[in-house]
Amino acid sequence: MMKDPIDRLLRRIRGDYQATAATTGLEAPSPGVEAALRRVPRERFVPEDLAPRAWDNTALPIGFGQTISQPFIVALMTDLLALDKDSRVLEVGTGCGYQTAVLAEMAAQVHTIEVVPELARAARERLEALGYTRVQTRVGDGRAGWPEAAPFDAILVTAAAPEIPPALPQQLRPGGRLVLPVDSGWQAQDLLLVTRTPDGGLQRRKVLGVRFVPLVPGQKPPTPSPGDPG
Repeated sequence: MMKDPIDRLLRRIRGDYQATAATTGLEAPSPGVEAALRRVPRERFVPEDLAPRAWDNTALPIGFGQTISQPFIVALMTDLLALDKDSRVLEVGTGCGYQTAVLAEMAAQVHTIEVVPELARAARERLEALGYTRVQTRVGDGRAGWPEAAPFDAILVTAAAPEIPPALPQQLRPGGRLVLPVDSGWQAQDLLLVTRTPDGGLQRRKVLGVRFVPLVPGQKPPTPSPGDPG
């Protein structure tokens, strides 16, 4: 991969951080997030005909009514999780696996759930081919989380729900962070940062207006993928 596309993309992401800093509280992507974006080959996560647009700062369709998120949003949501090398993360909405790979670059372990079996299978194969061995995948309804693997240090939801799925905050450790888009009415959505307090309460903060695909309910309980210890 040439340096120019990722350098150009990072300049645009930094510009988006500066433009939204008044509401997000973040003036620039963290060094760790920038490094992760450099290491993950985004062109491997988009359909072949869209590969020339892989390094544009925009969402792109990946089939089944789903999208790969805008890189600025991927960076912002990852930064809001405040990950470190020991973090255990739950992702709801694997999609093509791009956000999963970014998380895996920064955390110790990622559990990720996808409701569309075809997307889940393709993402698992892609992540394995790229060497992301600390990722566990599952097909199922992400609203239920992954209770047998909880508690998590961070949970990221990549699709918008009408409200916060009740099971997810309960699977956070005290001090853990949940970042997700939630419908706010009038076809609008808010990106929320939810922190679980030491006494089990929840602190919520609206971060930014966003637009995500809907969080699709699953028809069956989560089923482990091959090799899944859960």
